[in-house]
Amino acid sequence: MITETVFEGRILVTDRMSLGEGPGYDRDTDMIWWFDINASKLHLLSASTRERRIIQLPEMASALAVVDEHRQVISTETGLYFRDTSTGALSLHVAIEADNAVTRSNDARVHASGAFWVSTMGKNAEKGAGAIYHVLEGVVTKLFDKITIPNAICFSPDGATGYYVDTDVNQLMSVPIAPETGLPTGPASVFIDTAHMTGGMDGAVCDGDGNIWNARYGAGVLDQFDPAGKLKARYQLPARQPTCPAFIGRDGGWMMVTSAAQDTRVEEEPNAGNTFALVTGAKPRFDPAYRAGR
Repeated sequence: MITETVFEGRILVTDRMSLGEGPGYDRDTDMIWWFDINASKLHLLSASTRERRIIQLPEMASALAVVDEHRQVISTETGLYFRDTSTGALSLHVAIEADNAVTRSNDARVHASGAFWVSTMGKNAEKGAGAIYHVLEGVVTKLFDKITIPNAICFSPDGATGYYVDTDVNQLMSVPIAPETGLPTGPASVFIDTAHMTGGMDGAVCDGDGNIWNARYGAGVLDQFDPAGKLKARYQLPARQPTCPAFIGRDGGWMMVTSAAQDTRVEEEPNAGNTFALVTGAKPRFDPAYRAGR
C-alpha cells in the first residue's frame, strides 16, 4: 500500500521561478544552489546565515557541481564552464552542443567516480533533440541520444547502476555502469514504467538506501520508489509542477524541491515556481565533486 503524506514542510524561497531546476548542496560551505533556467539565473543560499544571492548568467544553465574549494562547474546551453567561487568569473571547460542553437542543458548529476552526467534538450522540447553525456576530466562521451526531455539522472549507492528518464515517455531506465568510471557496461532497460500515471517523471535523487526520489511534474508530488522499483510513498507538494529534489543541510535531514511556474496563473497556483523543503526521513546522499583533471 502506498503511503501518501500531506505537505508539512516549508516554503524555502517564494520567488516565482519560471523553471526552477538543478538544486544542490555543498556540505563544506553549507551552500544551497538552484537555477531558474528560463531566466538564466543561478540562486545561491547559505543554509547557515540565510544570505542569498541571485546571479545573472550569460546564457541558460541548469546544473552545478563542486570541483574544489575555488571552483564550481556549471552546465549551460553551450557546454560546461568553470565558475570561480571568489570572483564569479566563468571560463569554458568543454563545449557541448555549442553549435546547436536548438538545445540547452537540462538535468545532471555527479557519479561517485567524479564523472558528470549532463543532458541536453530542445529549448521548446523538440522531439528527440536531447542527449545525455558523460564528462570526466574534460573528456566528453555521448551516452544516449534521441531523447526529448532527459531527466531523473541519478546513481545507486554502490555506483554500479545509473538511472534516467525521457519525461516524454515516462519510463525510468536503468543501465549498468562501472563504479570506477561511471561509464555504461551494458545496455539500458526499462526499470519503472509510469506512463499510465498522471504527470511526468522529472528530476530525481537516490538516497543512501537505494530508494529513488522523483519529482512528478504535473502531479504535485515527490514519489519514493524502493530499490526494486516499487512505489513506496508519495509526498504532496503545494505546487503542481515540481521539478527536482536534493538533500540539503550538513546532517542531510532536509530535502529541497524546486518547481516551475511556466504555463500557470498566479491567482490559480500561488505557490508555483517556489522552492520547498521537507523532512522525509531518508538516508541522505550528496553528490561528490566533479573530477576535472588538470
